[in-house]
Amino acid sequence: MLAQDLAEQLIGAGCTVVGPAPTVQQALDEIDGIALHGAVLDVNLRGERSFPLAEHLTRDGVPFIFLTGYDSATVFPDSFRDTPKLTKPVDYNLLIEAVARFRKDGAAPG
Repeated sequence: MLAQDLAEQLIGAGCTVVGPAPTVQQALDEIDGIALHGAVLDVNLRGERSFPLAEHLTRDGVPFIFLTGYDSATVFPDSFRDTPKLTKPVDYNLLIEAVARFRKDGAAPG
C-alpha cells in the first residue's frame, strides 16, 4: 500500500512511474529496455534487499534514492552508504524534492 501511495504522489507531481514492483526480479523485468531518469528504491522488497537493483541502476548511470526504515550504518553496503536516503514514513514533499534532483535542470516534475 505504501508503494502505491508513493506512486500516486509522484504521478500527481508529474512523474511517469514504472511499477511499483514487489521484488527485485520484477523490477528488473519492468525496467528492461526503458530509459529511466531516476528511481526510488525501497530497501526491503518482500524480505529481499534491493541492492542488486541499485547495482544495475548504477551500472546504467541512473540516479536513485533509497527509502528505508533501517539504520543506514548497519544495513547499507559501503558502495551505497553515500546514496541519498529518505526514512519511512516518507515526507511526500521531501520525496518530490529528491526526485526533482534527477532532472538535469533541478526543476520539479510537471
